[in-house]
Amino acid sequence: MYKVYGDYRSGNCYKIKLMLNLLGLPYEWQAVDILGGDTQTEAFLAKNPNGKIPVLELEDGTCLWESNAILNFLADGSEFLPGEPRLRTQVLQWQFFEQYSHEPYIAVARFIKAYEGLPEERREEYLKLHKRGYKALEVMEKQLSRTPYLVGEHYSIADIALYAYTHVAHEGGFDLAGYPGIQAWMQRVASHPRHVTMLD
Repeated sequence: MYKVYGDYRSGNCYKIKLMLNLLGLPYEWQAVDILGGDTQTEAFLAKNPNGKIPVLELEDGTCLWESNAILNFLADGSEFLPGEPRLRTQVLQWQFFEQYSHEPYIAVARFIKAYEGLPEERREEYLKLHKRGYKALEVMEKQLSRTPYLVGEHYSIADIALYAYTHVAHEGGFDLAGYPGIQAWMQRVASHPRHVTMLD
């Protein structure tokens, strides 16, 4: 059985939880307290020398880290990862976009507001994050106004990667009212019969 080391409030960890549930795969969840220093212990660093979550531990003890890499491992051969090279590359395209143009702004703004209470010394940074975060949302909206999912007609790990922090963007102060394509897409993702929420 797989073992997932993660924090249920983390969007990156939620990606793995959602993927495993969509695939109907059993797993054990090992809660990790980031703020308490759990990821910097010798035992944890032996699993991920970068000291971050999530980590997926396989039955043979192999540990995989980086959320989108884990998604690709789990989805291989499933309906959530296209086999056709062009479509598969488009999935990767959106996953790279998520890590470089989306998560660093939307997820960090959420952390500053929801977990730190928006301290005055980070307010200027928070406002700058909003500017870049809205730019990422505009890119998504443009695509989702044309197609039901980020890579055409089918739900894929590209959607899982972007859904994780987009669906809680409001916790970081982002207003999604002006993004009907994103709102409809989030409803489609959440309507999957094996969908689970971040807090389930």
